[in-house]
Amino acid sequence: MCRARAFLAALLLVAAGVRWAMAQQLPLDDPRWIEQDWLAPRSKPEDALTLRLAEITLSTNHLDSIKLFYVQGMGMTLEGPLRVGRKVRRLQRQLWGIPDTLSWQQYRLHRPEIEGEIELRVLVFDKPVPAIHASYDPLELGPLSVGFPNLNQMSLDSHIRRLGFTALARLEASTIARPDGRPYTIYETIFNAPDFTHCVGITRGDGMRQMAPVDSTTGHGGPGYSAQVVHRSDEVLAFYTEVLGLELRSDRQWRSSAHSALGIPEGIPFRFAIVYPQGARTGQLLFLDFEDAHEKPSANPPRLPYRGIAMWTFETRDLGEIERRAKAAHTPILHPRVCLRSPTLGAVEVLTLLAPNGFPVEVFQKSARPQ
Repeated sequence: MCRARAFLAALLLVAAGVRWAMAQQLPLDDPRWIEQDWLAPRSKPEDALTLRLAEITLSTNHLDSIKLFYVQGMGMTLEGPLRVGRKVRRLQRQLWGIPDTLSWQQYRLHRPEIEGEIELRVLVFDKPVPAIHASYDPLELGPLSVGFPNLNQMSLDSHIRRLGFTALARLEASTIARPDGRPYTIYETIFNAPDFTHCVGITRGDGMRQMAPVDSTTGHGGPGYSAQVVHRSDEVLAFYTEVLGLELRSDRQWRSSAHSALGIPEGIPFRFAIVYPQGARTGQLLFLDFEDAHEKPSANPPRLPYRGIAMWTFETRDLGEIERRAKAAHTPILHPRVCLRSPTLGAVEVLTLLAPNGFPVEVFQKSARPQ
C-alpha cells in the first residue's frame, strides 16, 4: 500500500511539473531558467570552437531490435538504407577504421519535428561482429549510454518495459536543490537497449527545463547527451577540453546509493564529470570514473566495427585548429581530414581522432568546396 501511494505521489509530481513547464513557455536563454540551474553555461556560444555533439554512431547486426527500441520505444524516425556512393563509402571506411572484409548499410535515427537534437547514425554490418561490452554491467569501461529527456518518465518507463526491454534498476526519483535552495525532482531509468547499450530516460520535474528539446505533443525528446565510463579521467577530460575546446561544467566525487538508477552496489566511489560545448545548454558529455578496484574492462575496443556506441561526431568552426591542437597534444589522428558529401551531414571536411581511451571522435566542418 505504501509503495502504491509513493508511486501515485511521484506520478502526480511529474504531471504537475510538466503542466507548469509547458505553461511557462520560457525560451532556453531566459534568465529564469539559467540562474536556477547548476549546469548553466559559464561562457558564450560564440566562443565555442567545437559545437554540440551532432551524431552518435551505433554499430549493430540487429536492425529489428534497433527499430523496436528506438522507433517504437523512443518515438524516433528511421530513414534508410541511405544512398552512399562508392567514393564516400571508401572514405568512410578509412575514416572509421572498418576492415575491408565487412560491408554495411547506413541508417539515420532522428526527430524531424525537433531542431537541435543529436542524431543516431546506425551502421548495420553484413557479418556478425562482437559487441564492445560483454554485459549490461555499468562498471565496464567504454561508451555507456545515450540520454533521452522527456516529459513523463513514469509513462516512458512503463512503455519500454511493455516492449520487453529491462533496466538496470527501478525508476529512480531523486531530489536536487536549485541554487536558491528550492528542490526539484529528477525521474530516471537506465534501460538496457540493444547491443549492451544503455539508454537513459529522464524527466526534470517541478518546473525545471528539460535537458534537451522535447516535443510537447508526444512528450518525447532526445537524444540529448551521452556518457562513458573511463579510466584515467584526467587524460580523457584533457582531450575534450583542450583539444576540442569544450567546457568542464561539473566535476564531483560521488558514492553510489542503494536505490541508484545505475543498479550497482551501494557505496562505490566514482568521479562524475560533465562537459558541454561552450555556451551550450544541451548536448553534454558525461564521464564516470570508478576506482580501479571496481571498474571492469570491456570485452572489445570501444570503436567500430564492434557493436554498441562506437563513435561520437562533433561539428567545429575551425577544423584546422582542431588538427593543430591534436598534433600539439600528441593525440592519435585515426585519419587526416578529407572532403566528402555525407548522406546526413552534407558537404563537409572531416577527420577522426582517437581519444585517450581508444574511442574514435569524428570532427567535421561544413564545406563549400565541390565534392
